[in-house]
Amino acid sequence: MLGLLNIVLVGIAKELPRHNRGYELHRLLGAIFSMELSADEKLGIMETGYGIQIDDRIKEDVSTMCNLSQGILERGIAEGEARGEARGEARGEARGKAKFILNMHQRGYTIEQIAEVAEMCMEEVEAIIEGKKPVYM
Repeated sequence: MLGLLNIVLVGIAKELPRHNRGYELHRLLGAIFSMELSADEKLGIMETGYGIQIDDRIKEDVSTMCNLSQGILERGIAEGEARGEARGEARGEARGKAKFILNMHQRGYTIEQIAEVAEMCMEEVEAIIEGKKPVYM
């Protein structure tokens, strides 16, 4: 006997669809998975809109789900901030190094001397001096 897999995709918008006949399940899922609604609002919609009796287990499950989505959001924000900081630091270092290289070049140091002090290859130093290497200035 073959086991068949059925996949159902349900698009959930930020705003709940109106309470129209034929969209009950869609509206219920939208409320349950909403990141905009609090646990109490979700429970209220489940109870008043769908006649679902709310017991302690359901309250706990909805609360856990709300905390999970909040945790995912906070983790995403933290990762985005960390990436942004790392990029900013890298750009700042690149700007500082380029300024250092250009200052040494203006003072008459050779490309070999600059490359040695900057711990870079001569081609990279030349590219910065000639303006060929983008430096986030």
